[in-house]
Amino acid sequence: VELDTFSVNAAISACGKGAGWEQALRLVGVMAQKMLQSNATTFSAIINACDRGSQWDQGLLLFTEMAQNKIEYDTIVCNAAISACEQSGEWEKVLQMLRLTKQREMDLDTISYSSAMSACEKGGEWEKALQLFCEMVQSRVDRNTVSFNVAISACEKGGEW
Repeated sequence: VELDTFSVNAAISACGKGAGWEQALRLVGVMAQKMLQSNATTFSAIINACDRGSQWDQGLLLFTEMAQNKIEYDTIVCNAAISACEQSGEWEKVLQMLRLTKQREMDLDTISYSSAMSACEKGGEWEKALQLFCEMVQSRVDRNTVSFNVAISACEKGGEW
């Protein structure tokens, strides 16, 4: 069986489901050796694998490298990186990712905003979580139960309930 980007991406994704972030990173090395082109799906799978392996900093590093090297990415990759940081309450890094994404004139979605709000809530930054909720409304991004619950929880934790 000949390796291609699709099959390696599938293997990376499988590693992520089993918290095999180290194996996922090794597979990226295999892609480079075989001169296979990585894509947004590759990076999303790797970032998710790092997130599930509690290696959010590795995922953030990959996202930052993508942005600095002007590698194309999509909202799914952005959401994977936001989610990785959200799990550890790295709200400042999440806001930085949102800024980078907006600079690229990419649309943020319900997941982007809800995860970012959750990171702010976990970091005790209820006002920033509420600002993001208001931005969601202004940008006409659909709100759902998760986004409303995060906004309410952030206010409650901030004593603004």
